Amino acid sequence: MKNWDVIVIGGGIIGLSLSIELRKKGARVLVIERGEPGREASHAAGGMLVDCGLETPPALQPLATASARMYPEFAHELEVESDTKVDLRDQGTILFPSAEHATPSAFSALTPAQLAELEPALSELNDPAFFVKERSVDPKALTAAAIKTAKNRGVDFSSGDSVTSVNLSDGHVTGVTTNKTSFLTSKVVNCAGAWSGQVGPSAFPTRPVKGQILCLVMPSRMLLKHVVRSPQVYLIPRSDGRLLVGATVEEAGFDKRTDASTIQRLHQAAIALVPKLLDAQIHDAWAGLRPGTPDALPILGATETPGYYVATGHFRDGILLSPITAQVMADVITGARCNYDLTPFSPRRFSP
Repeated sequence: MKNWDVIVIGGGIIGLSLSIELRKKGARVLVIERGEPGREASHAAGGMLVDCGLETPPALQPLATASARMYPEFAHELEVESDTKVDLRDQGTILFPSAEHATPSAFSALTPAQLAELEPALSELNDPAFFVKERSVDPKALTAAAIKTAKNRGVDFSSGDSVTSVNLSDGHVTGVTTNKTSFLTSKVVNCAGAWSGQVGPSAFPTRPVKGQILCLVMPSRMLLKHVVRSPQVYLIPRSDGRLLVGATVEEAGFDKRTDASTIQRLHQAAIALVPKLLDAQIHDAWAGLRPGTPDALPILGATETPGYYVATGHFRDGILLSPITAQVMADVITGARCNYDLTPFSPRRFSP
């Protein structure tokens, strides 16, 4: 029976990026995905690579900053190896901060004239506006590129396969059992996102946090060049003329249905920011389930069970944190020196 060095549970961008990094280190890797790889939270995300500190917990800031810096090389590597464009954009963000958020001094305040020059289609607002040097990426294209890259590098996949148990012998990992079969390994990584808490032997307090997104086709591809973030809504332009409008944050269990009134509210908020979007076509709407945790921090590292690791709970930052998560987790799993303090993210913080 075939044996793998590492089995990754979950084929989202976190699991895919980690599998690629482990292959670079020579490990034989199997990714087991309960559905279709890349089709859950990664597929539904907006793709803003936000590391500005407005919403990032202080403990997470070093990883967020490092991952943002890694992104150009990370995206380029995936594009080259998969022959797939991921639409990494670096035009930046126009931010209309909420009243309760203190605006970092590093942000560049915009005068009304500067704002109008950057984005002529924006409504004339009296709210303070700032320019933030941030990137965005198309998560659908990114995950597609990661899947191709992983396969090109020799990562094995088992799709439509739910893990029912992580198998142990004398307290050590020996493999996993799924609804189809069993697989042998001495190391397992739980990257199952919102479903992580359903995989034993350790109980992780992850939960699904629903986010609904609307996708429009702009009347002109150049109608909006920058990401626009306001307290009511964010707008993320794609190079092909699509515009993502999002996103809600809902405690709704594993319900992925969209709600017509919620989508309408997002649509109206987008038009209020950019009136010409009244002429935009509605392309699609969807919902995804982000993996949340009680303290809003990811869960990264080795568990108390030898051979069992976890990389989950990234909430709204899974796309952003995929390069650094892959790096630090590959170091932990292979016993290499990790350059970051992962103590705040230890799975043991939830132990009784």
